[in-house]
Amino acid sequence: MDRLRITGGTPLHGEVTISGAKNAALPILCACLLTEEPVRLNNVPDLKDIRTMLRLLEQLGVKVQWHDSESLTLQASDITSYEAAYDLVKTMRASILVLGPLVARFGQARVSLPGGCAIGQRPVDQHIRGLAALGAQIQMTQGYVVAQSDRLQGNTVRTDMVTVTGTENLMMAAVLAQGTTVLENAAREPEIVDLANLLIKMGARIKGHGTDRIVIEGVDRLHGAEHNIISDRIEAGSFLCAVAATGGQIRLNAVEPDIMGATLDKLREAGLSLTLGEDWIEATMNGRPNSVDIRTHEYPGFATDMQAQFMALNTVATGVALIVETIFENRFMHVQELIRLGANIEVDGSTAVVRGVDTLCGATVMATDLRASASLVIAGLAAQGQTIVERIYHLDRGYAQMEHKLQSLGAQIERI
Repeated sequence: MDRLRITGGTPLHGEVTISGAKNAALPILCACLLTEEPVRLNNVPDLKDIRTMLRLLEQLGVKVQWHDSESLTLQASDITSYEAAYDLVKTMRASILVLGPLVARFGQARVSLPGGCAIGQRPVDQHIRGLAALGAQIQMTQGYVVAQSDRLQGNTVRTDMVTVTGTENLMMAAVLAQGTTVLENAAREPEIVDLANLLIKMGARIKGHGTDRIVIEGVDRLHGAEHNIISDRIEAGSFLCAVAATGGQIRLNAVEPDIMGATLDKLREAGLSLTLGEDWIEATMNGRPNSVDIRTHEYPGFATDMQAQFMALNTVATGVALIVETIFENRFMHVQELIRLGANIEVDGSTAVVRGVDTLCGATVMATDLRASASLVIAGLAAQGQTIVERIYHLDRGYAQMEHKLQSLGAQIERI
């Protein structure tokens, strides 16, 4: 099993190109099921989760043609199966995103209940209730969601909670429904806006994406399109946390600063000097960072996907930071691993108190989920001595070639 070996204590210098957004690419890949015509996607990140989703789509009968390492064409003209089986779905929760498109276009779907990171309960009941409101007949049998419908019917759907994948699934289902669908309490993430922009290119009629009320007027069919996936704001934020923790000066290329507001605000508060361009960010850190309080919230609030990375930053900062996790109830699993490196952290329920220490010391640590793995890499880069990060298959789910990008910034890191 692969591990990362990090020799910390070296400031970062240089520039790196940020990949396409995993959380935008996964639903966008599923959107190809809504048309028989080719859909070309550019800026596709090379990630384990992307490869898993493509294997799932190929099992359904989707033809996948790569043009280069970041561009591919999907065509769902000869779908042979409507089942997303457990063997793939168990590794990635985003697999549930084939449910809406399959029911909308083909009138049937059989999708295994999903797995993914063990960061908390992420039930799919909001997806199921939403599809039922659109007229789908749904049964739960032997660990599968089985849905059928002659044609979905537009309706007003208000989810009990803000759910990103739920909003995406219901939006994709509604574009082929008969009549008008209104999604109330919709998620507002940039990745949802990116999906909506592709669907509009394909002929969908959508308004309000990026707000908590999305209105979709159903159409009879969609056509092919070409789309460039947005940059990964979480990957960009992770690299910025790394330079804030280690010191140095880096430039991020192919980024979109305008969708990173809360993260950039907190990084400035930590003492990171930022210069922003249209598609680049330059960051400089001289000295030790300041502690920053964090409270996770749905977009445009502070992203839960950045909480672990900021905790790593706070372990070496001056002062005391209060971190409150409001999204997932089990997202402090990285705390014990950071403590192994010498961090001073106390947890009480959904709140962590981080007292910055002068120096972290290298040790062997274990990644427990995707963003936790990034926090351990950041802490290892800031620590004195050698750190081994085990179970980095979590990291590979969401970060493309992370060790190579860090090497280009002068970090002493290698995969072993």
